[in-house]
Amino acid sequence: MNPSPEDPRDPSPALLARYGAVQFPLNFVALPLYVFLPAYYGTRHGLPLGLLGVLLLGTRLADALVDPALGRLADRMLARRRAWELIAAASLVSLAGFAVLMALPDWLGRGVGTAAFAGAFVAALWLAQAGGTAAGVAHQAWGAALGQGETARARVFAWREALGLGGVLAAAAATQAGGASVFTLGFALSLGLALALLRGVELPSQFAPRPGAIAGLRAVVEPLRHPAFRSLLATYVTSGVAASIPATLVLFFVRDRIGAPQWAGAYLLLYFAAAAAGVPLWLRVVRRLGAAPSWLVGIGLTVCSFAWAAGLQPGQRLGYAALCVACGLALGSDLIVPPALLAGLIRSLGHGGRLEGAYFGLWSLAAKFTLALAAGLALPLLSVLGYRPGTPATGALPALVVAYALLPCALKLLSGWMLWQGWMRPAARDPAFLLDSTRRNA
Repeated sequence: MNPSPEDPRDPSPALLARYGAVQFPLNFVALPLYVFLPAYYGTRHGLPLGLLGVLLLGTRLADALVDPALGRLADRMLARRRAWELIAAASLVSLAGFAVLMALPDWLGRGVGTAAFAGAFVAALWLAQAGGTAAGVAHQAWGAALGQGETARARVFAWREALGLGGVLAAAAATQAGGASVFTLGFALSLGLALALLRGVELPSQFAPRPGAIAGLRAVVEPLRHPAFRSLLATYVTSGVAASIPATLVLFFVRDRIGAPQWAGAYLLLYFAAAAAGVPLWLRVVRRLGAAPSWLVGIGLTVCSFAWAAGLQPGQRLGYAALCVACGLALGSDLIVPPALLAGLIRSLGHGGRLEGAYFGLWSLAAKFTLALAAGLALPLLSVLGYRPGTPATGALPALVVAYALLPCALKLLSGWMLWQGWMRPAARDPAFLLDSTRRNA
């Protein structure tokens, strides 16, 4: 999979903007769900970190279990040319669950029993996540069929993720502008506009029912039969866990290590603004080096950044701002390269226009797994080690610093080694590594 020149059949910037618009509301809601939620419930509403971690872990794992089925649903709806209807319906389900989740503390009050609160919390969170997953998987599968070469596929996902970063920036600004009601209103308005823009985008012609197509459970597990996909997925999971741990702990770190809780929203804005600014730079890197080497460069930048984070001391606010810029620039490679690699692999395996949803369903499951591990293991571990929210994390290497900075460094290094050993070296030695068995023997 070497960089390829532009093809006249590649989508125009205007079409990519309309296609990628849906990622704005999907990412707008992702920030409060995965970053804001632990601090919102753990600090403001006094929910114990151990209980919160268990609830997040259980809900996200339960949500992840349906992702492969949602992927197959996406494939069927794409074949019937009804992807827009699926994305619209799933997004509205996510909106309903999110609205309940944001309003839940005020509805139930502080005197409600733990069991009732936990049940309502889990139900609302599951709806918000499952609806967003169904929309996101269908949207990614749609995008995987756009573009004719590695660079073009990177452009597709660059537009998608750049617009998604716009949604994250808007959500970060919402943390400064108001409370939960601002999140709900912003999600609803941006979702309506994005669905209207997507409505006029025509599906690629390769999505159509085919005789003798892989179906049923075999279609769900078909991607796992291929060593190249397993290798790419394992690397993606390891890298994702490394990124999810600091994302879960960032508000705790800013408050209790840096000592600047009033600047948390500004730091998030700076981080995601740097990521958005870095997307065009990463596209240039992909054109010059290729997708996989570009990801490896991004992993190296992330390791250097978090190694620096471990040395930050309380009160070093400008140092943390510089860290946000460095980590944000590195984020671009994580966002655009892995899905572009997967989209190319799907075509190499001969599954283009047939099983994009199955692949991205498993991809989404893996992403949920990383988030579940981050919330379900890091938070209870910090609780066991004696960390309490609101307590300054002083000293050379307190538990919060180890969890936020050093553990992600180790995991990122492991993911870089896996990318090199499990993907780049096998593909360099034998390009047939990226093909299915029938095409390999042809």
